[in-house]
Amino acid sequence: MEALTLTGQSFAAFGLMLVRLSLSLVLFSAIFVPLERLFALHPQKVFRKHIATDLGYYFISGLVPSLLLSPPLALLAWTAHALLPGGLTLAVAQWPLWQRVVVALVVEEIGYYWAHRWTHEVPLLWQFHAIHHSAEQMDWLVNTRVHPVDMVFTRLCGLAPLYAVGLATPLAGASNLVPVLVLLIGMLWGFFVHANLRWRFGPLEWLLATPAFHHWHHTNDGPDCVNKNYAAMFPWVDRMFGTLFLPRNRRPERYGIDAELEPDLAGQLLRPFAVWQPGVKLPVTPDSPGRPGPTSLET
Repeated sequence: MEALTLTGQSFAAFGLMLVRLSLSLVLFSAIFVPLERLFALHPQKVFRKHIATDLGYYFISGLVPSLLLSPPLALLAWTAHALLPGGLTLAVAQWPLWQRVVVALVVEEIGYYWAHRWTHEVPLLWQFHAIHHSAEQMDWLVNTRVHPVDMVFTRLCGLAPLYAVGLATPLAGASNLVPVLVLLIGMLWGFFVHANLRWRFGPLEWLLATPAFHHWHHTNDGPDCVNKNYAAMFPWVDRMFGTLFLPRNRRPERYGIDAELEPDLAGQLLRPFAVWQPGVKLPVTPDSPGRPGPTSLET
């Protein structure tokens, strides 16, 4: 009887998550679809190519990664809590919540930057990340076109430093709220930077990522453009590590990768595990295969 009760509660929780995701999809559509029609960078239909596949990724990205992330994050949190000096944890805990969140966004960004860069440089990781880059048309929904393995890897690398420096702990309270807020802000910003919008924000776009910044990360216009702009929110992180590319009077013309992936959701999810077929080649730059080229600061 107890097992049946737990099963019923699990189904109820799953159903509630589906409802929340569906309502969020309606809300995001109500915001971004009109904006992309009015301020489109590239004219395209709302029901574009492969939109059904991307809708599938939207629900998978909302349901699966949280289940896969919970065990390693719990282990990471308690390990960091046991090893960190109590004085450091106490000192960080005394900061105002807004300060912890701001610092956490920067710390998480650096961890995410390197995880993201590795997905372009390590052949095994690229097999999963290539799915995200296979989109040939950009809009806000492309944000969730991510293989669960890819998402879990980059999120773990982004969140791990928060626990390592005491910005997040497994204990209840404001410190436990920090990684939740960081993930929420990152998700919302991810929808924005993938959107098909032609907006430019002048000097501000050197501080905060915009669609102009992130679209160059997805371009397939040539080897001088690829492996750039790995940061999720702060372009200055790319500038610090030499991978910034943000020309003022130029825009991306072509997206996607050279390889042709399966058009269906199941085929794409299984492809990285298919050892019987050739893998997707790493994106290359003029300097060296799979390595970012020089920073571009065109104005």
